[in-house]
Amino acid sequence: MLRIFGRQPSAHCDGRTRRHFLQIGGLALGGASLPQLLAAEQSVGGVRGRVLPHKAVIMIYLSGGPSHQDMYDLKMEAPPEIRGSFRPISTNVAGVEICEHLPRLATMMDRVAIIRSLHGCPDQHASDLCMSGYPIGARGRQDNHPSLGSAVSRLQGPVDPSVPPFVGLTIKTRHAPYSNPGYPGFLGTAHAAFQPEGQGMVDMRLSGVTLEELRDRQSLLQSFDRFRRGADALAQYRGVDALTQKAFDVLTSSRLVEALDLEREDAVVRDRYGRGSADPAFGEDAGPHWMDQFLMARRLVEAGVRCVTLSFGSWDRHGANFERLPVQLARFDQGITALIEDLHRRDLQDDVSVVAWGEFGRTPRINKDGGRDHWPQVSCCLLAGGGMRTGQVIGSTNRLGEVPQDRPVHYQEVFATLYQRLGIDAGTATIPDQAGRPQYLLDQRDPIRELI
Repeated sequence: MLRIFGRQPSAHCDGRTRRHFLQIGGLALGGASLPQLLAAEQSVGGVRGRVLPHKAVIMIYLSGGPSHQDMYDLKMEAPPEIRGSFRPISTNVAGVEICEHLPRLATMMDRVAIIRSLHGCPDQHASDLCMSGYPIGARGRQDNHPSLGSAVSRLQGPVDPSVPPFVGLTIKTRHAPYSNPGYPGFLGTAHAAFQPEGQGMVDMRLSGVTLEELRDRQSLLQSFDRFRRGADALAQYRGVDALTQKAFDVLTSSRLVEALDLEREDAVVRDRYGRGSADPAFGEDAGPHWMDQFLMARRLVEAGVRCVTLSFGSWDRHGANFERLPVQLARFDQGITALIEDLHRRDLQDDVSVVAWGEFGRTPRINKDGGRDHWPQVSCCLLAGGGMRTGQVIGSTNRLGEVPQDRPVHYQEVFATLYQRLGIDAGTATIPDQAGRPQYLLDQRDPIRELI
């Protein structure tokens, strides 16, 4: 990782230390050093995509499996042991109702699309399905298929040489299968996600620069620039191979540094997103209530990243469902609406797609602990941006929310739509596997007709 040595740094008011920020150079990919990863990328011959403006996707994984009937598909005609205590509220789209604990989303339903009939999920507590369209299978995680971010990295390459095309903001969780930011599958580490929170980079020392000289963000960026000018003059730097030089370019790019530095945002914007914390939600084993990551995702796609993934919340509510969901739904409501509103305000709604979903739904019947258990038969999904036709609900479930009733939508159909929004035709695009055989991105390759 990139380390700048000096005295112990002080903490900011948000609890993040300067040392934490200065270690953003430690963008780790499976434990390999950045020059090794760049060498792997060169060996597989990545195809370069378009220059700016580019298309991008932000993928929000609701770790643990959100309750469809407590978010977007309330069943008020069902018996009490099915419907629970939450009530629906009207939205700004006539005839569409959602949970009372999503009031901000209700005011901008015209800017989102909800899928109530999502299917194709096994009973697996893992992010694999939501990152790739494939669950854990006989060939391992994601059944050895590349995640969307990895496929986009391979097919379109970076927008800017110093900005990785795929960034994973997912934090490490006690339940490891939640921590998958999107594995590269058969593509290998060349197309794995860059992870700002990751480990495994080789240490680098900035010669002649101490922490005392970097007391604020402006000084940090100026020091990066001085370091680069000095390094350019060194014979040993000029003599290193091109891949190591490219690694220096990535690690010292002010563009990536600036995108990761949320202190550059106006405090009003940060407060609108809600900030939050990197700590696991409710102290459990899933994702955090870290609304800052929604903002960071927006900043990263503006900097040139094509795909950003993150996890949010702890949705495995086998107990205390109606006590904890109001807290979690309120935070999700704030973060997701701030992101969607921000994309529209910055005129990015046609270029950046957003998806928020989990690995399965929850049981219609409330259990003895006041929770809902795993329910792979049906789930739900929120989509926004990407120039998609929003302001609609797609599909429905039966009276008790047990199974899809009208217009079943498979997880892979959502992926086909996201690929299409990125300019990739899942019906024709292939990627060679390790044996050189062309592999389609998906088994089900038709986009959702209602959205395009």
